[in-house]
Amino acid sequence: MEIEIILLIVWLHFVADFLLQTEAMANNKSSSNKWLTIHIVCYSLPFMVFGVWFAFINGVLHFITDHITSRITKRLWAEKKVGLFFKVIGFDQAIHMSTLFGTYYLMFIK
Repeated sequence: MEIEIILLIVWLHFVADFLLQTEAMANNKSSSNKWLTIHIVCYSLPFMVFGVWFAFINGVLHFITDHITSRITKRLWAEKKVGLFFKVIGFDQAIHMSTLFGTYYLMFIK
């Protein structure tokens, strides 16, 4: 995989998962599939540069990941388990990066 593709995926993910995520999405996606779905639609849009199927597959994988991790982090934050909260956030981001790079590899390299 070329460095340009790696950097593009990393920066698109930053835009998609952080800059395009509103406060309402961030606050409500852990308890509302409606808000999680809105987040996923917004998240998927930047990845259209790799095609509809790439964006769709990663949207579905992102939904599954966030459905689980956002509910865990919500509970950990409420319980003031900040250290564990950030470990789960890091794990969540590692899963997102792995699915993005894995999908790219399977669709365009292999």
